[in-house]
Amino acid sequence: MVGRFLGQPSDSPRPALVLLKDITKRFPGVVANDHVTFELRPGEVHALLGENGAGKTTLMNILYGLYRPDSGEIWVKGERVDIRSPRDAIRLGIGMVHQHFKLVLPHTVAENVALGLAGMPFWAPARAVAQKLRELSQRYGLPVDPERRVWELSAGEQQRVEILKALIRGAEVLILDEPTSVLTPQEAQELFKVLARMKAEGHGIIFISHKLDEVLAVADRITVMRRGKVVGTVLAQDTNKAELARMMVGREVVFRFTKTVCQPGEEALSVRDLYVRDDRGLWALKGVSFGVCRGEILGIAGIAGNGQRELVEVLTGLRPAERGKILLLGRDVTNRSPRLLSDLGCAHVPEERIRMGIVPGLSVEENLILKRHHREPFCWGGFLQTWAIRAFAQKAVEEYGIMTPSLRTPAKLLSGGNIQRLILARELSGKPVVVIAAHPTYGLDVGATEQIRQLLLRQREEGAAVLLVSEDLEEIMELADRIAVMFRGEIMGIVAAGEATLEEIGLMMAGERRPVSVRGEGT
Repeated sequence: MVGRFLGQPSDSPRPALVLLKDITKRFPGVVANDHVTFELRPGEVHALLGENGAGKTTLMNILYGLYRPDSGEIWVKGERVDIRSPRDAIRLGIGMVHQHFKLVLPHTVAENVALGLAGMPFWAPARAVAQKLRELSQRYGLPVDPERRVWELSAGEQQRVEILKALIRGAEVLILDEPTSVLTPQEAQELFKVLARMKAEGHGIIFISHKLDEVLAVADRITVMRRGKVVGTVLAQDTNKAELARMMVGREVVFRFTKTVCQPGEEALSVRDLYVRDDRGLWALKGVSFGVCRGEILGIAGIAGNGQRELVEVLTGLRPAERGKILLLGRDVTNRSPRLLSDLGCAHVPEERIRMGIVPGLSVEENLILKRHHREPFCWGGFLQTWAIRAFAQKAVEEYGIMTPSLRTPAKLLSGGNIQRLILARELSGKPVVVIAAHPTYGLDVGATEQIRQLLLRQREEGAAVLLVSEDLEEIMELADRIAVMFRGEIMGIVAAGEATLEEIGLMMAGERRPVSVRGEGT
């Protein structure tokens, strides 16, 4: 063991800001937290790691008053407390910044902060908090204009509002859930500077993340959970990525994949001067052009909301194009149906697994044949062939490592990682020409992430053209051969992955344009 296990909380010379002691929480059929003890000290960042379903979120929901523990004790600043609601947590100095921000978009920053804040005057409450907001902004290096409306702010600025909202309520403990998932690299570095200032003032920060490099950079201590239990707590300075991953999943995890030199074949997918509207009728894509060849992965980077979702939808037949062309192996497939695109060899791994990737009430085996249920050998003379479906499903479950009690288990009962494996098994088993994968590892633990990345690389090796849309820059840099960066519906530039730097990618994500290569333009 590289990391050194620490003693019980009582061994610490400093009193704990928060002590969750022997917490147990059960849900029907599962023990989410099994006698968990977790301590947060003043002036530290304590990271919480674990696979999906390890119990991290449940534990933090208990601390923030969203759940009640079945047994165990909660201590805050040396006093045992009973937290029945988020209001109790806020009163005790506990704040939480959720992964998906809880802001009212049409309102101003000051109006959002004033909402629910005790002691506000009936008239013009936003004006009353504006000056305090400016003071806190300057004190912690969180620049934000109290008069601006939230919808005008970038993701990083919205996160600052959430942090300020917690601080103005007197939070001494701040829970950050996946805080960098929507930030550019530059914004993430600014956040880490803010956390350093908060530490210096004695605040305690609980940092939940799947990004091990960030955890090691920002945390003082790291607690790892697996299957509802604490595996151990280690000092960040005494451990490394490999050891943390081993603690999380119970085995070695590959972080660096062996990737052959890209030898692109014919252009499989070509996008030319594409214009697409979003759900509000505004332009989501404005003149987007690029090409993806067989045997290569083109990564699409960018902060969420810059046209990536609309791009995936128009390429898979789910959204109409106003102008431009989409070519699949030279054939014009603009505004053609999803079934035709699938029949021509276009695989789609959607961003929303439950809503778009599966039919939750159908069984595992039924979900595995959704796109080919009308073709042989699964259908003959208008009737489904149960034996063929079952044989195919059994093989897919074994090959892709889908953990399911039965082939007839409803897909909605599988974990997130296993749902994603099911989707990949269905989409990739037909030897696709083009694979369009949107955020394929989002929210998954390191074990599931490792397997899914290997599957995408295998498709590249087998000659498929892979379009990888992801907000995880580490994933993009690791897997892609070329990287295209989107900002407000346009391509800011396309660079070779081996030549790209995080700083350059981050600048393009923030709107700085660079020349696009001829092949990148899809001409």
